[in-house]
Amino acid sequence: MRRIVHTSLINCSLEEMFDFHLDSNNITKITPQNIKVELLGQDTQTHEGKIVKIKITKFFIPIYWEVKIEKLQKPDALVDIAIKSPFKFWKHQHLFSKQGDLCELKDIIEFELPFGVFGKIFEPLIELDIQSMFEYRHQKTKAILEKKL
Repeated sequence: MRRIVHTSLINCSLEEMFDFHLDSNNITKITPQNIKVELLGQDTQTHEGKIVKIKITKFFIPIYWEVKIEKLQKPDALVDIAIKSPFKFWKHQHLFSKQGDLCELKDIIEFELPFGVFGKIFEPLIELDIQSMFEYRHQKTKAILEKKL
């Protein structure tokens, strides 16, 4: 299993960071432009146990995800686990903490590809892609929350 950790310091309150991540619509605002994200469903309020259905299109290929909000601990944690995705296993922890006057955003992603040994061959490439996406997400989140758009 692979583990990726991406951390950023953002000039906002813990509550602003938490509330930003509670709104499912914000995923479209922080997704790289080469990826199209559609939320399938009207309920944008996040709560523990909620199933979020998402259609992600990259390179004209649609991929359907269903993630379950496993943990919601205001104001410092949001954890989701994929119940349907291209991964054998996917867990994403959004952790928020105060660091002086700033808020730390930490994403911890744990994943495993399907197809056993064959899937392991592609893990480094997929890991680079995920790291790039989260670097972009953190930059966009910082710009939005610090109002630098």
